[in-house]
Amino acid sequence: MNIQKNINPELEKYIPLVKTIAEMFGKKCEVLIHDFSDPQHSIVVIENGYVTGRKIGDPITDLALSIWKKGGFGDKKIDRVVNYNSKTKDGKKLKSSTVFIKDDQKNIIGCMCINYDLTEHSMFHKVMDEFCTTIDLDKEKSKKGIEIFTDNVNEVLENIIQEAIEKVGKPVSLMQKEDKLIVVKVADEKGAFLIKGAINQLAKEINVSRYTIYNYLEEIKANK
Repeated sequence: MNIQKNINPELEKYIPLVKTIAEMFGKKCEVLIHDFSDPQHSIVVIENGYVTGRKIGDPITDLALSIWKKGGFGDKKIDRVVNYNSKTKDGKKLKSSTVFIKDDQKNIIGCMCINYDLTEHSMFHKVMDEFCTTIDLDKEKSKKGIEIFTDNVNEVLENIIQEAIEKVGKPVSLMQKEDKLIVVKVADEKGAFLIKGAINQLAKEINVSRYTIYNYLEEIKANK
């Protein structure tokens, strides 16, 4: 197991649970802990990191960032998300669960994530499905909203920005101010601005100045 030195004691107490889950479910099961005090280098404990290709010091994911920003998942602000689809950069399908960790003041300080590699299971399921099924073999499944694991915080930011742009549904070159406000609002809701350099990157992507982004954020805040 890889463990960062000087880990937050509030997170350290979950290390035995990380070990237990990883040992129980075997080599296809990655288990890790994120420390949200440093989103750009949030992974502080990881077992079987080869599943997603990540290591100690790699960044927070787009999904975790978004939920942290909102204080929980969904309208009820629940502190865990169980059995959702995710994938690695190289296309492996994963089944994932995330439990958010809070301090004594009920503030989210990190999370424990479980990612199980379903690639071989899915291949077997596909073979059996094609053998047993006579309709809907090629039914397209939506890929939106799937968490993508990466070891590069810039890719996390880029995923959030692209999803925000896709939300508007038109090329940046055709966007008006109202469209760009939506992009900034979606990116903010997903926690993009918790990442260092997000202002400059988003400004570049939607062809405005960084000061315009600041103005958009103030306008969004005023309208809440």
